[in-house]
Amino acid sequence: MCGRYVSPDEASIEREFNLVHMEWQFPSSFNVAPTEEVPIVRLRKGERQGIRLRWGLIPYFAQGVAPKYSTINARIETAQTAASYRGPWSRGQRCLVVAQGFYEWQTQSDSKSRVPYYIHLNDQEVFAFAGLWDASKTAQGTWVESCVHLTMPANHLLTEIHNTQHRMPAILAREDREAWLSGSPEEAWATLKPYPDEHMVAWPVSSRVNKPANDDAQLIEPVHAA
Repeated sequence: MCGRYVSPDEASIEREFNLVHMEWQFPSSFNVAPTEEVPIVRLRKGERQGIRLRWGLIPYFAQGVAPKYSTINARIETAQTAASYRGPWSRGQRCLVVAQGFYEWQTQSDSKSRVPYYIHLNDQEVFAFAGLWDASKTAQGTWVESCVHLTMPANHLLTEIHNTQHRMPAILAREDREAWLSGSPEEAWATLKPYPDEHMVAWPVSSRVNKPANDDAQLIEPVHAA
């Protein structure tokens, strides 16, 4: 799974994804946590739109109420069939969840401690997780929009770091972004593959990242593992 990540500011997103006339403004976040509003890119009326949505998908049928189970990650093995995700998948509500890096925790040999690692890419400074979005109408008649990103079996690097569940987020190659957003279901699905190990960089970071209230650039600085 991926429960924390780093997101860029609006100017970096606009440059990377060729967005124009966006009415949003926000700083980078070095410790994005579930339920926060996060920047995504989606298609609306054939045009790319940048918008911030709740991280943790609230399905269409949930009347705007967040499920009791976690919906921050959707496993690709069940994303097309699980009750929470099959609707947005079948409706083509795919999106790019924008990131600069993410954190995973490595369980140590004593099984009692976990070391956080920061992972980023050496071929995309700003990249995208493959995501889905949905809209749910509350009992008061307002709409809540939210998103989830997909996870998949880990590559070799993430298998060593995320060494209990062996999962990783589905990171899109730059050339696959358009297919994920606007391609056929088959074309979109074909973009989901483990990101190459040689294009991923990882190092241990401070346990300060464990607290969502901590949000500063020092979180991604390398530290010596014990």
